[in-house]
Amino acid sequence: MNLKDMITEYPNFPKKGILFRDFSPILKDPSALSFIADEFEKYFHPKDVDIFAGIESRGFILACILASRYNKGIMMIRKAGKLPGKTTKLSYAIEYGKDTIEIQKDIIKEGQKILICDDLLATGGTAKASAKLIEKIGGKISGFAFIMELTELNGMKEISNYNCKSLVKY
Repeated sequence: MNLKDMITEYPNFPKKGILFRDFSPILKDPSALSFIADEFEKYFHPKDVDIFAGIESRGFILACILASRYNKGIMMIRKAGKLPGKTTKLSYAIEYGKDTIEIQKDIIKEGQKILICDDLLATGGTAKASAKLIEKIGGKISGFAFIMELTELNGMKEISNYNCKSLVKY
């Protein structure tokens, strides 16, 4: 199955000069969702994952698809201020300033293996910060699963010390 053919491109979104690649059309096709789960299952063995972590917000979708296939749970990595209870936060540099993400402090147990999911790997800043945040509360990173990767932005370099897989490369 060629996922790239299913991805819609929107020039100048969300701002002029950006080419937005939207994987939403894939979500309408049950065979494409099964294909995605099959491809990641070939790469990440179920025994190597205890919980899937979805990065806000499109990473939640991939995390749910994989968690259902693997019969595992999910956790959310969100922008600051969006999770109830006690949280752990991490600020990191982005292209024009900084951003902050957070997770709930009690969401995982020490040593649990976490596979981080997102729709897109661009510069790798959010992915790297997500790994640091999970490790900060005692989780072990099993790897990263991405639907798409923008190779020209070298995001994979930021997380090269982890097991990473992207299905579609631009």
